[in-house]
Amino acid sequence: MQSTPATDGRTKLHTRTVVLEAFARGDGNIDLEAALTDVKPQDLQLQSGVRAAGEPVHQMRLRLTVDTKTFCVVAAEAVSDRVPYPGYCEPVTADYQAMIGLNLMKGFRRELRERLAGIKGCTHLTELAQQLPTLAIQAMAGSAMARRAQEAGERGLRKPLQLDSCHALRTDGEAVRRYYPKWYGGTANEPQTATEGG
Repeated sequence: MQSTPATDGRTKLHTRTVVLEAFARGDGNIDLEAALTDVKPQDLQLQSGVRAAGEPVHQMRLRLTVDTKTFCVVAAEAVSDRVPYPGYCEPVTADYQAMIGLNLMKGFRRELRERLAGIKGCTHLTELAQQLPTLAIQAMAGSAMARRAQEAGERGLRKPLQLDSCHALRTDGEAVRRYYPKWYGGTANEPQTATEGG
């Protein structure tokens, strides 16, 4: 399906680019990298001075190293290359090591907010970090760990994680009836629990 044509006479006001990448490491862990860049097509008057058109207002990067067996963060690094308040924004990047020890699959976003929201962190870096659990899942799709979890779901040991996570994969929906018949007919949004049987 194509989107509707854009309204004539538009003027671009802002471009935000977010790039999320995952890399397998030689030690068996994965690196999750996120980068954010904000650019204005016109000069921007900031309290700290003028940022020329086309020059980044924000340019930030975040890297988490994650243990693939536990999904726990074992290393974290944040970098702010371009910021609106040079000399004042950058020092908080060291505080992003507070993510070490967090589990991407168990309360990560809640813990992230508690540790790095508001004046405890950088709005943009914290926003980037919130996307990393989904990146980890996408990166691990097809891995031996993901296959074991899928096989356990197919044997009836537990419901596959993706079910009831979105509209298409609701357990009372047609996609589940077709592709996951064992789990069809459940109530949408039921909690993930292990079950006996096969």
